[in-house]
Amino acid sequence: MEMFSAPIPGQSLTTEPKGFPWERPPEIVDPEEAIQYHLARLSEPEMLEGILDTIEIDGLDVKTLTTGIMRGAVATGMHSIDVALLIAPVVHEFIKQGAIAFGLEPDDGFENKEEKAEYKKSKSTDLAKKMLKEMNKLPQKAAEEVMTAEQVIPEKPKGLMSRGAM
Repeated sequence: MEMFSAPIPGQSLTTEPKGFPWERPPEIVDPEEAIQYHLARLSEPEMLEGILDTIEIDGLDVKTLTTGIMRGAVATGMHSIDVALLIAPVVHEFIKQGAIAFGLEPDDGFENKEEKAEYKKSKSTDLAKKMLKEMNKLPQKAAEEVMTAEQVIPEKPKGLMSRGAM
Protein backbone atom coordinates (compact mmCIF):
# COMPACT_ATOMS: atom_id res chain seq x y z
CA MET A 1 0.00 0.00 0.00
CA GLU A 2 2.98 2.29 0.54
CA MET A 3 3.61 2.30 -3.18
CA PHE A 4 0.42 4.30 -3.76
CA SER A 5 1.12 6.90 -1.05
CA ALA A 6 4.08 8.42 -2.91
CA PRO A 7 3.55 11.60 -4.96
CA ILE A 8 2.89 11.16 -8.67
CA PRO A 9 5.64 12.34 -11.04
CA GLY A 10 5.05 16.01 -11.86
CA GLN A 11 2.73 16.60 -8.91
CA SER A 12 4.94 19.41 -7.63
CA LEU A 13 4.43 21.21 -10.94
CA THR A 14 0.67 21.45 -10.33
CA THR A 15 0.93 23.34 -7.02
CA GLU A 16 0.99 27.11 -6.82
CA PRO A 17 4.48 28.52 -7.49
CA LYS A 18 6.30 30.04 -4.53
CA GLY A 19 3.85 28.41 -2.15
CA PHE A 20 6.59 27.35 0.26
CA PRO A 21 8.91 29.69 2.22
CA TRP A 22 12.07 28.21 0.68
CA GLU A 23 10.77 29.00 -2.83
CA ARG A 24 10.64 32.74 -2.10
CA PRO A 25 13.57 35.13 -1.65
CA PRO A 26 15.03 34.85 1.87
CA GLU A 27 14.34 37.48 4.52
CA ILE A 28 18.05 37.85 5.36
CA VAL A 29 20.72 37.84 2.66
CA ASP A 30 23.69 39.29 4.58
CA PRO A 31 25.65 36.66 6.54
CA GLU A 32 26.45 39.13 9.33
CA GLU A 33 22.76 39.93 9.79
CA ALA A 34 22.01 36.21 9.84
CA ILE A 35 24.64 35.69 12.53
CA GLN A 36 23.15 38.49 14.61
CA TYR A 37 19.68 36.99 14.16
CA HIS A 38 20.78 33.51 15.26
CA LEU A 39 22.93 34.67 18.18
CA ALA A 40 20.14 36.90 19.49
CA ARG A 41 17.67 34.03 19.15
CA LEU A 42 20.01 31.51 20.78
CA SER A 43 20.65 33.92 23.66
CA GLU A 44 16.98 33.98 24.67
CA PRO A 45 16.60 32.21 28.04
CA GLU A 46 14.00 29.68 26.84
CA MET A 47 16.00 28.76 23.75
CA LEU A 48 19.25 28.54 25.70
CA GLU A 49 17.65 26.30 28.31
CA GLY A 50 16.31 24.00 25.59
CA ILE A 51 19.69 23.77 23.89
CA LEU A 52 21.52 23.02 27.12
CA ASP A 53 18.94 20.37 28.06
CA THR A 54 19.27 18.78 24.64
CA ILE A 55 23.05 18.62 24.97
CA GLU A 56 23.06 17.44 28.58
CA ILE A 57 20.07 15.10 28.81
CA ASP A 58 19.67 13.83 25.26
CA GLY A 59 23.40 13.81 24.51
CA LEU A 60 22.96 15.50 21.13
CA ASP A 61 26.22 16.75 19.61
CA VAL A 62 26.77 20.39 18.67
CA LYS A 63 27.22 19.66 14.95
CA THR A 64 23.82 17.96 14.67
CA LEU A 65 22.16 20.72 16.68
CA THR A 66 23.72 23.41 14.49
CA THR A 67 22.70 21.59 11.32
CA GLY A 68 19.11 21.38 12.56
CA ILE A 69 19.01 25.08 13.39
CA MET A 70 20.41 25.99 9.96
CA ARG A 71 17.98 23.71 8.12
CA GLY A 72 15.07 25.15 10.07
CA ALA A 73 16.07 28.69 9.14
CA VAL A 74 16.38 27.74 5.46
CA ALA A 75 13.05 25.87 5.51
CA THR A 76 11.23 28.88 6.98
CA GLY A 77 12.78 31.23 4.42
CA MET A 78 14.90 33.14 6.93
CA HIS A 79 18.08 32.84 4.84
CA SER A 80 19.47 30.78 1.96
CA ILE A 81 21.44 27.56 2.20
CA ASP A 82 24.54 29.48 1.09
CA VAL A 83 24.27 31.83 4.06
CA ALA A 84 23.64 28.82 6.33
CA LEU A 85 26.89 27.20 5.17
CA LEU A 86 28.80 30.43 5.79
CA ILE A 87 27.46 31.08 9.28
CA ALA A 88 27.26 27.50 10.59
CA PRO A 89 30.78 27.61 12.17
CA VAL A 90 29.85 30.77 14.08
CA VAL A 91 26.63 29.25 15.43
CA HIS A 92 28.48 25.99 16.22
CA GLU A 93 31.13 27.85 18.21
CA PHE A 94 28.51 29.95 20.02
CA ILE A 95 26.57 26.87 21.13
CA LYS A 96 29.75 25.05 22.13
CA GLN A 97 31.11 27.98 24.16
CA GLY A 98 27.71 28.50 25.79
CA ALA A 99 27.60 24.87 26.89
CA ILE A 100 31.14 25.07 28.25
CA ALA A 101 30.24 28.27 30.15
CA PHE A 102 27.44 26.36 31.89
CA GLY A 103 29.80 23.56 32.93
CA LEU A 104 28.90 21.02 30.24
CA GLU A 105 31.34 19.06 28.10
CA PRO A 106 29.66 19.09 24.69
CA ASP A 107 30.56 16.65 21.94
CA ASP A 108 31.53 18.51 18.76
CA GLY A 109 30.00 15.79 16.64
CA PHE A 110 32.95 15.23 14.34
CA GLU A 111 33.39 11.58 13.43
CA ASN A 112 37.16 11.54 13.20
CA LYS A 113 40.16 13.59 14.26
CA GLU A 114 40.94 14.66 10.68
CA GLU A 115 37.50 16.24 10.25
CA LYS A 116 37.85 18.05 13.59
CA ALA A 117 41.35 19.29 12.69
CA GLU A 118 40.09 20.51 9.31
CA TYR A 119 37.25 22.36 11.02
CA LYS A 120 39.61 24.00 13.51
CA LYS A 121 41.93 25.12 10.68
CA SER A 122 39.14 26.58 8.57
CA LYS A 123 38.99 30.31 7.99
CA SER A 124 35.33 30.24 8.95
CA THR A 125 36.21 29.16 12.48
CA ASP A 126 38.73 31.97 12.85
CA LEU A 127 36.16 34.39 11.49
CA ALA A 128 33.57 32.99 13.90
CA LYS A 129 35.79 33.59 16.92
CA LYS A 130 36.65 37.09 15.70
CA MET A 131 32.99 37.97 15.09
CA LEU A 132 31.94 36.67 18.51
CA LYS A 133 34.53 38.95 20.12
CA GLU A 134 33.36 41.89 18.00
CA MET A 135 29.70 41.24 18.86
CA ASN A 136 30.46 42.28 22.43
CA LYS A 137 31.85 45.61 21.18
CA LEU A 138 28.97 46.24 18.75
CA PRO A 139 27.00 48.94 20.65
CA GLN A 140 30.14 51.07 21.07
CA LYS A 141 31.07 50.78 17.41
CA ALA A 142 27.54 51.64 16.26
CA ALA A 143 27.68 54.96 18.08
CA GLU A 144 31.12 55.73 16.65
CA GLU A 145 30.22 54.85 13.07
CA VAL A 146 27.37 57.28 12.44
CA MET A 147 27.60 58.16 8.76
CA THR A 148 27.60 61.71 7.51
CA ALA A 149 25.74 62.90 4.40
CA GLU A 150 29.02 63.07 2.42
CA GLN A 151 29.63 59.38 3.11
CA VAL A 152 26.14 58.34 2.01
CA ILE A 153 25.76 60.40 -1.19
CA PRO A 154 27.93 58.86 -3.91
CA GLU A 155 30.19 61.00 -6.07
CA LYS A 156 29.10 61.55 -9.70
CA PRO A 157 30.82 59.24 -12.22
CA LYS A 158 33.65 60.82 -14.20
CA GLY A 159 34.51 58.18 -16.82
CA LEU A 160 34.23 58.32 -20.63
CA MET A 161 31.03 56.28 -20.63
CA SER A 162 29.31 58.23 -17.87
CA ARG A 163 26.18 60.06 -18.91
CA GLY A 164 26.49 63.74 -18.41
CA ALA A 165 25.36 66.96 -20.00
CA MET A 166 26.48 67.22 -23.62
